[in-house]
Amino acid sequence: MVMGYTSVWKILEEMLIELRQKELPIPPPIMDDLKSAKTVIRMLTDDDRAENIQKIEQYLLNVESYLVTEGQKRFGQDYVDKWLNRIDKASRETHDEEPKRTRFVPGVQRQQKWIRVAPSKELPVETLRNIAEKTGISCKVQEDGSLLAFGEEQNIKDFVKKMALKYKPKEEK
Repeated sequence: MVMGYTSVWKILEEMLIELRQKELPIPPPIMDDLKSAKTVIRMLTDDDRAENIQKIEQYLLNVESYLVTEGQKRFGQDYVDKWLNRIDKASRETHDEEPKRTRFVPGVQRQQKWIRVAPSKELPVETLRNIAEKTGISCKVQEDGSLLAFGEEQNIKDFVKKMALKYKPKEEK
């Protein structure tokens, strides 16, 4: 059973925003933990689940502990209880994990740019591959059927332009 890390993260973010609006200063390490939790949640895969789940839980616990403590000091137990109930409910959700679309793409060098393209009836995978080849970029078909095209930034731009020209409705050609 997977906990609702994304839901908990969103509630902690809401609480943080509310406390900032009430002029509570939020220390940079707390902001960093919230950002780090989001990053690890997005990168969560079945292969490294145990290690990443531990990181996520630690980041979220750090943020929650700080916000609850400071919220209680400034606004009382009722204020904190409202947030704790929301966090508890969110932590029990099992369906909210985000799709596995990460910004990190294995096999693509850091300096290369990339784009994912969903094939269509008008632009099937083979047509997309031909356009990629003509513009000097590499491509791979992903598990979900989309095409990952990667290479130099200008070549990616040329690829997009050629796709757009190929895709134009017939009356515009």
